[in-house]
Amino acid sequence: MTKSEQVPKKSRFKSEAIQWSVMIAVAAILYMTGLHKDVIATLQRAVMWTGLYDVTAQIDELNGPFLNASDYRFTMTDQEGVQLNLDSFEGDVLFINLWASWCPPCIAEMPTIQALHDGVADRDNISFIMLSLDQERDEGRNFMENRGFEMPYYFPASSIPAELSSSYLPTTFVISAEGQIVYKHEGFGNFNTPEFRNFLISLAEES
Repeated sequence: MTKSEQVPKKSRFKSEAIQWSVMIAVAAILYMTGLHKDVIATLQRAVMWTGLYDVTAQIDELNGPFLNASDYRFTMTDQEGVQLNLDSFEGDVLFINLWASWCPPCIAEMPTIQALHDGVADRDNISFIMLSLDQERDEGRNFMENRGFEMPYYFPASSIPAELSSSYLPTTFVISAEGQIVYKHEGFGNFNTPEFRNFLISLAEES
């Protein structure tokens, strides 16, 4: 093999090494600054809007269990630091979302929940409980405030009832006015649809 044949290979190897170094450096910067969560969330939203993957929250109404008196004693702290029990919302249709600021799928679906919230804002008996599972409350608080989300958010102040627990984030529940779990969705979903909005409204009108 002549020197002229070896040079392109060396040059190509050097070019690939530089490219990999740049990609690793960018990945490291994104990770250290926490921006990797936003990048992943943006990619997930892009997939949702392009329709390449159907993430529409399908309404498979669940004939689930009813919350009991002990479940309604579950204690939360609101965004102002005030403690309240779940029974403060008893009689309302509840949209409960378990999320965390470090969870890319949670970040990706949050705008769709905000849109759903805005779409039923005129209904006094539909309440949203965005339950942050961030270990540091300031992280959840800063996320909601910096992103401009206006749904009421809360932090657990006691153990989450077994019926409302999940090993997945995000997880969404809908509780009827009678206290029955009628919907559960684990993972990222698009809740900004007429079907889901009408689902909540129909439950509210039944109460």
